[in-house]
Amino acid sequence: MRKILKKTGLVGGVLLAFLSCSEFEEVNIDPVAAGADQVQIEYFINSSIGGAQQDPHISERVFVLYWDDAGHMTRVGTLSEGSANDGWTSDYYNGYVSKWLRNINAGINIADEQIASGSFREHTPNLREVARIWRAYIMSEMTDNFGPIPVSGFNGENPEYNDVQEVYYYMLKELTEATKALNLEVSNPDNALKKLDPAYGYDYAKWKKYGNSLRMRLAMRLSEVDPAKAQAEFEAAVADDFIKVADDNFSIKEEGGWSDYTGVMTREWWDHEISATLNNLMIGLGGIPSADVLSADKLGYIKPANYLGLKFENHFTSLTNDPSAGYFFDGLHKTIDPRAYDLYVIPGDYNDPEFNSYPSWTNGAKTTKRNLVDATDNVVKEIDAAFTWNAYTGGDWGEKGAKNKVYGFTGTLPRLANKYRNGTNERIFFASWESHFLIAEAAVRGWAVPLSGKAAYEQGIAESFAYNGVTAQLSDYLTSQDFSRVGTSVSWDHTTEPPSTVAMTYKDGYTGAAGTVNVKYPENTIYKNGTVKNDLLTKIITQKFIAQTPWLPLETWSDHRRLGLPFFENPAIEKELTNLPALNTGNYMGNSINFFGQRLKYPSNFGSNIPAGYAQAVDKLGGPDTVFTPLWWAQQN
Repeated sequence: MRKILKKTGLVGGVLLAFLSCSEFEEVNIDPVAAGADQVQIEYFINSSIGGAQQDPHISERVFVLYWDDAGHMTRVGTLSEGSANDGWTSDYYNGYVSKWLRNINAGINIADEQIASGSFREHTPNLREVARIWRAYIMSEMTDNFGPIPVSGFNGENPEYNDVQEVYYYMLKELTEATKALNLEVSNPDNALKKLDPAYGYDYAKWKKYGNSLRMRLAMRLSEVDPAKAQAEFEAAVADDFIKVADDNFSIKEEGGWSDYTGVMTREWWDHEISATLNNLMIGLGGIPSADVLSADKLGYIKPANYLGLKFENHFTSLTNDPSAGYFFDGLHKTIDPRAYDLYVIPGDYNDPEFNSYPSWTNGAKTTKRNLVDATDNVVKEIDAAFTWNAYTGGDWGEKGAKNKVYGFTGTLPRLANKYRNGTNERIFFASWESHFLIAEAAVRGWAVPLSGKAAYEQGIAESFAYNGVTAQLSDYLTSQDFSRVGTSVSWDHTTEPPSTVAMTYKDGYTGAAGTVNVKYPENTIYKNGTVKNDLLTKIITQKFIAQTPWLPLETWSDHRRLGLPFFENPAIEKELTNLPALNTGNYMGNSINFFGQRLKYPSNFGSNIPAGYAQAVDKLGGPDTVFTPLWWAQQN
């Protein structure tokens, strides 16, 4: 087992003290009041890392219902439509207060006392620095979700809440000091210690690389609001060693069953279908023919280039800026990013060993024939979605949705491959591709980096292609000038903007009559007022989004909050959304930060239990405690 607690009376007593108080009161407990010289720090580090993996109760609510939705990696309808649930948020917030942050702070405090007393093991100082690096990640997760948090809590005193800028400066300072202080010459005493680090087995060189890469990520978060600080921190971090290859990725083995290490996407009742965002980014991107990737038995399902699908104007919403809206694609795309077929499995392809048949207690995943009906529930059209490729925007489809039995049904959609659902994978927290995409962005900004922007960008794509097993297509992909459904190409040297529209063919889904239509590339009005679709930064963030799928939706959400990239389609408003009042039938073809959730509200029991602390946190947030108040580093309008 990864989560191993030393069975001594002292540690047991300390942990009992942790768990016996109310969540918010525990912020003020001094966890090392007695006997700190006897406590082994690694158990606290292990407990904090384990808790942050999110057991199924937390992962369903936070990773799936919040991050996946806000980061547009799948369609749920929470933050992407302006809503959140206080119960889910409370469970998550209290996890930080009662477990993850308190435990890692306890480990650091114990190390400090042991070192000060002179009674410590050779590797104790290194464990302290590892704990500081991990604490920086946990704090970044917390502040990127909520905003202001205390940086000096958990030390036996009432915590002061810090604004987001102060939190970021603190985290960057901690990472700077911790990575420099790690002694790479220190050896670990035995394998028992290594087993208590599920990420790196206390390989301190790898922890140093992770600390620097995390510093690069957090520095880049400040690029729009505090560019001088962002540049200085990034350049210092990238000048040291960082995560460059897959072997150094920060990843942790998942498990089945129910534990902290149970896979975050294992709950069977969630489809994890491809999002409209990802689908539009991938269609046509890279110019790789599906015929070059798929087996011979699927080639007959491939449709011609520039074919849009079957038009069902009475059953598919058109009140969204999703460029694929209104159509059912009755086959497979002529060209699509080759990673699509590794990440997602084609509906009806039951012979694919990665086909996921969840939920196991129904036959829904293997049911591909569904109906479009009229207002009295009479069948208008039967659709067989086997060997088709569709993704639909969220929102309220109104009467069209009520008559459409296809668009939200499990068996009709490309869904995540089984390897991401069955608890046998490794959850990635930071991968080599992200380091390279960060360097590429830094190069575009004119910062001092060890690679050219093009080299870093192409290496990031190469790392992602290797992970998804499609390296054979890499060379052709990197030189492609083909536009995706949102007007972006792959080639670094190709920054020509797409035409305003592209002529496409379709068939009337009811009559079979052929037609043509000029499809407009969407205008992402959050980014450069919608005038730019194919510049270098758009390319970088597009590739970063695809590479981060499915492990890092919090990062894709943060990139969108920071830059407005990549293009996120608006939810459908056949009926206007109560929780998204800014979006209406007069503006749905544009984008605004007010159309997407920006943060999580603090849980209600925070305000009721610690009203002074809550008031301070909201004051430092700089706006009302709602999901629409942007964080300090994010786009503000």
